[in-house]
Amino acid sequence: MKVLRNIDVLKKAINSNSNLGFVPTMGGIHKGHISLVKASKKKCKKTIVSIYVNPTQFNNKKDFLRYPRDLNKDLEKLKRLNVDFVFLPSTEEIYNKKRLTKIRLTNSQKILCAKFRKGHFEGVLDIMERFAKIIKPKFIFMGEKDFQQLFLVKNFIEAKYKSIIYPCKTIRDKNYVALSSRNYLLSKKNLQKAGLISKVLKNAKSSLKENYLINNYLKIIKKKLIKKFKIKIEYLEFRNKNNLNKQKNMTNSKLFVSYYINKVRLIDNF
Repeated sequence: MKVLRNIDVLKKAINSNSNLGFVPTMGGIHKGHISLVKASKKKCKKTIVSIYVNPTQFNNKKDFLRYPRDLNKDLEKLKRLNVDFVFLPSTEEIYNKKRLTKIRLTNSQKILCAKFRKGHFEGVLDIMERFAKIIKPKFIFMGEKDFQQLFLVKNFIEAKYKSIIYPCKTIRDKNYVALSSRNYLLSKKNLQKAGLISKVLKNAKSSLKENYLINNYLKIIKKKLIKKFKIKIEYLEFRNKNNLNKQKNMTNSKLFVSYYINKVRLIDNF
């Protein structure tokens, strides 16, 4: 496993790899990331993983500062997976050139997380474009847990570059909570609570009938979750998984949620 900290060194290392898989991460490597790496190794000849906590996608400085970081542990896990390359860029180098045109979301895109995290996805799209330009991967592997992120990155990157975004299924813990680096910030008790919330929402989605009034149904579920688990819910919405439009029926639908447990923000979809 080659650890690359410099862009020029990286370009020389990957120059001859036409079938390169890329897994972008912010560290806190867990089984979800591992599933992305395995998918890349299965589909591509070589795999590169980035570990970079991107400051431009944090709308809250405190959130950025307390984001879980353990580079040595992350590198150990990736080494055991026989990853070919790990890219550890510095902020100074990755952002050494200013953008000629500012990334802006359309009003129709300012939904779900984009509504509550101003500038977040602009930061995500910016860093993903910089990675795409530098690495030029054939495939970029991303998880469906961050479904809105996956949706926006896919449309943005594939319209401008030859890289193909390869979606991978959400990986869940034994208690059914979706794996996330932010889970490291939760106590054992709150992690169990998050698992129970996930099960309630999964059951709510599966029990919804076609003839139910979706908005009324969601109000009932939301009220139940707040009362039972004492959480703050940002949004709980049904949307079409193909275009993220508000959904009035069950066809191609996904249930999206964002909520806080003890100031830790979690997202999920079912």
